[in-house]
Amino acid sequence: MARVLKVARSGFYAWFFRDPSKREMEDAVLRPLIRKAHNESRGTYGSRRIKAELAAQGHIVGLDRISRLRKEMKLECKQRRKFKATTNSKHNLPVVPNLLDQHFDVVEPGKVWGTDITYIPTDEGWLYLAGVKDFASKGIVGMAMGERMTKELTSEALQKLYGSGNRFLDASTIRTAEANTVLSNTSVR
Repeated sequence: MARVLKVARSGFYAWFFRDPSKREMEDAVLRPLIRKAHNESRGTYGSRRIKAELAAQGHIVGLDRISRLRKEMKLECKQRRKFKATTNSKHNLPVVPNLLDQHFDVVEPGKVWGTDITYIPTDEGWLYLAGVKDFASKGIVGMAMGERMTKELTSEALQKLYGSGNRFLDASTIRTAEANTVLSNTSVR
C-alpha cells in the first residue's frame, strides 16, 4: 500500500495506527448534538441557529466548523418558501358588485355564500383549496382541491355543492366571491 501511495512505509503505518486527534474527538462529540438540534428544529435551523443552540448548552463552536460537520452529515435546513402572489387585480374582466356591503349577519341558511381560494405548501408543490362557506351556518358547504388555481377550481366547489342535495338551495340564493374573476366565469352563472 505504501508503494502505491508513494509514501514511506513507516509514515503510512504511523498514520494508520495513530490515535484520533483532539479535533476528531471533539467532532465525534459535536455530531450528535448538531443532529439533535437539527431534528428538534424539524430541519429548519441553519448553522447560525445551531451555533446559538450549542452555545446555550455550553458548547462554544465556530460557525465554519458547524457548517463543515452539517455538510459531512448531509444535513440541510428547509428553506422558507418565497411568497407567491395569487391575485391578479390588473384584468379587463367585469367586476361583480358587492351585494352584501360587509353585512355578514345572515340568519337563514343557504341564502348567502362566500368563496375563497387558499394555497397549502406541500413537499410536492402547492395544493390549492377552493371553499364555499354558508354565512348563516358558518360552515363549509362545498370544496375542491387542485394543483393549479383556476376559475374551474371554484366552479368545481360550487358544482359539488349543487350536487350535494343541499336542502337550502333555491333560486334566490346569493353567491358572492372574493375573487371577481371566479364569478365572471360563464360556467358558474
